[in-house]
Amino acid sequence: MIQVTNDVAAGRFFDELIKEDGSPRPGADSLLKFLMDLSPDVLSEKVVALEAAIKSQGISFVVYSDATNVDRVWPLDLVPRVMRESEWRETEKGLKQRLKALNMFLNDVYNEKSILNDEIIPSDLVLNNPNYIELANNFTPIHETWAHICGSDLVRDHTGQLYVLEDNLRVPSGVSYMLENRSVMKQVYPELFHNQQILPVSRYASDLLDMLNALSPRPVDHPVIVVLTPGVFNSAYFEHSYLAQQIGAELVQGSDLFVDTDNCVYMKAVEGVSRVDIIYRRIDDTFLDPDVLNPLSVLGVPGLMRAWRDGKVAIANAPGSGVADDKALYAFVPEIIRYYLGEEPLLSNVPTYLCSDPDQRAYVLDHLDELVVKPTDASGGYGILVGPQASAEQLVARRAEILENPRLWIAQPTLALSTTLTVSGDGDLVPRHVDLRPFVLQSSDQWCSTGGLCRVALMEGSLVVNSSQGGGSKDFWVIADQDSR
Repeated sequence: MIQVTNDVAAGRFFDELIKEDGSPRPGADSLLKFLMDLSPDVLSEKVVALEAAIKSQGISFVVYSDATNVDRVWPLDLVPRVMRESEWRETEKGLKQRLKALNMFLNDVYNEKSILNDEIIPSDLVLNNPNYIELANNFTPIHETWAHICGSDLVRDHTGQLYVLEDNLRVPSGVSYMLENRSVMKQVYPELFHNQQILPVSRYASDLLDMLNALSPRPVDHPVIVVLTPGVFNSAYFEHSYLAQQIGAELVQGSDLFVDTDNCVYMKAVEGVSRVDIIYRRIDDTFLDPDVLNPLSVLGVPGLMRAWRDGKVAIANAPGSGVADDKALYAFVPEIIRYYLGEEPLLSNVPTYLCSDPDQRAYVLDHLDELVVKPTDASGGYGILVGPQASAEQLVARRAEILENPRLWIAQPTLALSTTLTVSGDGDLVPRHVDLRPFVLQSSDQWCSTGGLCRVALMEGSLVVNSSQGGGSKDFWVIADQDSR
């Protein structure tokens, strides 16, 4: 029998599967009944089957800090996270609203700069941002869309409210694991997929293809799409290869492409060269074009920015879109939505303190042991300090870093992230903290994944869910409402 933990029963944590009284949350009844009926031996067999499926499909990732660049087996947990469809549809509306407003913001700050002139956002926060690219000024991409792919991280607090923790618009990753998680779970839980309506995630690849095709600068039936990767040693290379295969695109490195005198991009192949219409790039802005960005880059394509600005090739996400996912800029997203759309945000931000602001910085320094402090320009969980779990030495060091360069830091309250059942190393079902990264696409229209990549902190008490920091993953099930079946 699955027992409710004291923390859930007392309301200190919101559990995604179980209410405070021990009854299942809407949509979780079939899964909980199935788990409660499993014997320890059968549970162990399911774990073995899951691990075998992951290995057979070659699902892996790389951690840079290993200094070995050796593939690790993807850490997928046996127990999925669930949400009922009605809640998901409202969440989806909020995600689409957010990306629409962020794209209007990007088009504005690279052109009219109205939001800066109206002093809704401090100009230096944008114009001095390291992700702001001067070469993108006075240019508007097709469909006025800069961020074509966005992965927004969602968390739920102890009251059950969903918050957007951050937006990822530079080179958002993780969607391949969302798709592969579902493939594995279908093999492990065929009976559960048969007995209830779990909304599919398989449309994402076709939606991604539709989104990219709509960016083509040429009116052709089958635009040429390439996925630009840094190469096999990149931590997300599995995803680059997987997505290229899923959408029928060529997986290329910078050395496979060149820009000719006509400002068009061409791909070299054994059979000759072919013009490229759309580049789904998985390398950072800095490395895209050594002619005008980082001259030392060997990952990009000389002349690529020239071809992009001339409208001869589309790049997703567009160069310069990363300015909208700076963690300091994140604090202004609700105002961005109000400014461009005249609407109230459908999804809330986590309260955020900007260390660049003297008053907010003073508060952060006075409450450092209570807050989560993050670098504004990092991702993957790197550089985060969780105040309540930090040592005295770590707090002193972070205080010095904030004082030395306040612009590089933001702070947020330490949320009591929601939990869900997870298989421990001992084979027990225990609560662990989770987040969720859905993926939204935008070009001529908007598309949203039916669910997303759920990440889980595998260590008891840990709030860090990133796989690069020892976290794991879960499949995320959107369960059809009873009246829609």
